[in-house]
Amino acid sequence: MIENINNHLQEVDFDVRKSKDARFMDQKVTPDVLSIIADCVVNFDADRNIEFTKDDIWNDNYFNTNVKGIFNKPDAQNETTRQEYDKFTSQPLRTLAYSGVLEMRKSGNKNLYKIANKSILEFIGMKERNAYIFLYHYLEKVLSDSNLLRFFEDFKDKCIAGTIDNAEFQDLKTRFQRFIIGNTPINGTTEVNRIFPKILNIYACENNIFGTIKGRLSKRQIYYTDLMYNRPNWRDIDKNKGISRTEAISEHENLMIEQNESYSDYQVQKAMNMIRKMYTQSEVTDQWSNGEATQIHHIFPKADFPQLAHYLENLIKLTPTQHYTKAHPSNKTQQINKDYQLVCLLAKTDSIEQSLNKGEFVYRKESLIYVVNTGLTENLEIDLDFRTIKRELSRIYNAA
Repeated sequence: MIENINNHLQEVDFDVRKSKDARFMDQKVTPDVLSIIADCVVNFDADRNIEFTKDDIWNDNYFNTNVKGIFNKPDAQNETTRQEYDKFTSQPLRTLAYSGVLEMRKSGNKNLYKIANKSILEFIGMKERNAYIFLYHYLEKVLSDSNLLRFFEDFKDKCIAGTIDNAEFQDLKTRFQRFIIGNTPINGTTEVNRIFPKILNIYACENNIFGTIKGRLSKRQIYYTDLMYNRPNWRDIDKNKGISRTEAISEHENLMIEQNESYSDYQVQKAMNMIRKMYTQSEVTDQWSNGEATQIHHIFPKADFPQLAHYLENLIKLTPTQHYTKAHPSNKTQQINKDYQLVCLLAKTDSIEQSLNKGEFVYRKESLIYVVNTGLTENLEIDLDFRTIKRELSRIYNAA
């Protein structure tokens, strides 16, 4: 999918000196906010290919229900919160429009939007990590087209060399301020200083370097969780020092699932809807697969493994007979048929391999291995091929 994103970005000139538009990025454009707004747009459009405004999004029940719970915000229909919600919806929409993922046109004093690149929009709305991936590649292209990337690269090189200091940071910040004020309608540093951290910290996180916290050069490298509007309560922020970015992202997701019930419910329901939409028939072909596949089954039960409940790699589409007589013996949903759990895992592995071979962006092999390792208390290597994964699954269940 990264190749698809870069192919899309290569078709557009994002030079701010030409567009005169500073709203290519903004204060509320964080990976988690961008992801949920993209998901809300996809949900609102519902394959109708219609124009919409920011008001259409925030007045939609899907937005109100999920944003209120996940981000601990008041009801979106409350007039006293209109200014806050205006930024929460309009800023990500403007970023998506500048990037070419949405089309935007003026109608009076309103911006009218329409989906321009549905596959990328769906990718962004699928997961926060996808929004982060998109933002990094998009912002790098904007900086490159605007002849600013070289200054960020110089900052990175000095961080890696261990020679970065506050004067170097202030120099980069001042250059950015002068650039935005000199090329866009923004005429003061206050507004620029709200945009600058969102750009630098995405760049810093991807490159494992210092960024900015509270307007100053950070005293440590920027972590994935620093980028979020909605942050979990970290037990120990320094624990991130020794783990990979992939592990940090998983830790962030798991903490959010653990600490925010609304977030957990939203992510699980979104994942189940995606699997429901992807397949018209059961993913398991056996004597019970005849009939309409209407059931989304958690291979490792949500009650026992809440941290896996939102993983697409842990969800499989089945017929009612498969679900209630095989996966759950005698319709006892608290019980799992271990033999059929293996059947489901093998079938899901095939589904994931076929999807990846078609160039789809829905699944990650790494996530499948994480699901297996967590659900079975195993330690399969991340670089196993699909044939070996299936062989290992059969070995584990046969030895049990």
